[in-house]
Amino acid sequence: MIRVVLADDEDLIRGALAALLDLEPDVSVVAQCGNGAEAVRAVREHAPDIAVLDLEMPEVDGVQATRELGGEVPVVLVTRHARPGVLKRALEAGIRGFVPKTTPASRLAAILRDVHDGGRYIDPEIAASALTSGACPLTDRELELLTHTLQGGTIATIAAEVHLAPGTVRNYLSSAMTKLGVSTRHEAARRAWQEGWI
Repeated sequence: MIRVVLADDEDLIRGALAALLDLEPDVSVVAQCGNGAEAVRAVREHAPDIAVLDLEMPEVDGVQATRELGGEVPVVLVTRHARPGVLKRALEAGIRGFVPKTTPASRLAAILRDVHDGGRYIDPEIAASALTSGACPLTDRELELLTHTLQGGTIATIAAEVHLAPGTVRNYLSSAMTKLGVSTRHEAARRAWQEGWI
């Protein structure tokens, strides 16, 4: 029996997927969670064979939850928004599978069996998109500040949060804007999110 912890912030999707996976004779969903932080706790509590995590969840997303789990359990990410840069970050975090939410439940069950047996699965369309996308021109610090911008932070609140002077934050954001050819920090943050860099 393949024991699964399932995390998705959308109740209907999580419940439907759990019900469909439970129809498989060799798959059992042992815990359902609404965010990545809950998923990390559930993995540690239930010791499943695999964690199936939504990519985009509140508090802790699927990539961060995978990092926090540090290889304790194989992770398969499911996503509605397969942006090219996200795959690279997910692989660096240690995921073993990356599938779109359009994947039929029976196919997902087959993927879980393969991952359980030591394999890896990356959706071919997502992989092709990632291979043909350009590299990220931004530094880690620029990406960090754009993440705060995307979350609605002002220059002052970002500066306080990352322990930098407001002028330094402006300089980093200005550099990111120049590299991306946009005129505002909000446009830069949106572009970085669309590319999957943040």
